[in-house]
Amino acid sequence: MNKSYITNSLALLCVIVGHFLSLPIIFSIGIFALSGAMTNLLAIHMLFEKVPFLYGSGVIKLKFQHFKESISVLILQEFFSQEKVAALLDKQQKSIDLSPVIKKVDLSPAFDKLVQVIEASQFGNMLAMFGGNEALQPMKPSFVEKMQDALIDITEEEKFKKLMREELSSGHSAEMVFSTIENAVEQRLEELTPDMVKEIVQNMIRTHLGWLVVWGGVFGGLFGLVAALIA
Repeated sequence: MNKSYITNSLALLCVIVGHFLSLPIIFSIGIFALSGAMTNLLAIHMLFEKVPFLYGSGVIKLKFQHFKESISVLILQEFFSQEKVAALLDKQQKSIDLSPVIKKVDLSPAFDKLVQVIEASQFGNMLAMFGGNEALQPMKPSFVEKMQDALIDITEEEKFKKLMREELSSGHSAEMVFSTIENAVEQRLEELTPDMVKEIVQNMIRTHLGWLVVWGGVFGGLFGLVAALIA
């Protein structure tokens, strides 16, 4: 049973109990909590899915091209810059394990890019109501971990290893090797579809976004309590 379901169920229970037992304070807490939780639940759904007649919904899919470009820049600048490729050529390694390098590289810029996309979307104002950028920071470790796993999987594919071996043994310049890797990365990213990008981001952060529903219910309930007490 997930956090969103529990929050909405408790809020609905307060509404029902407050209504049938004529408890106005409980009813007010429940109705405000339910509205807060349901609003945030809808907002989370709208991040990933297009909702008819709701402008700006499905922002992850709509911004998938920006997401791909950010990943491309991250890979080519952090992992396969011409300086790093030149160093590998100097060592003349036939078999290269890039996982230690990937684990040491700071992937925070990729997460920051994702947050910027969300903040620049129609959900920016709503996110600001619940802590803005800081509310998403607890998701960063999970995002970084899964992004590292995805990059390691790419570099461990036989096709990628074969490409690296061929280039390192061919005597090509660092510029030529970098160009080949750049083309390979671009080709791989071109295979991504909006749905695939949505699933990647969804798997990384959706579980943590459930807390927005919880806190929406909590703050909504507090507002309901205040409203009932001053009524």
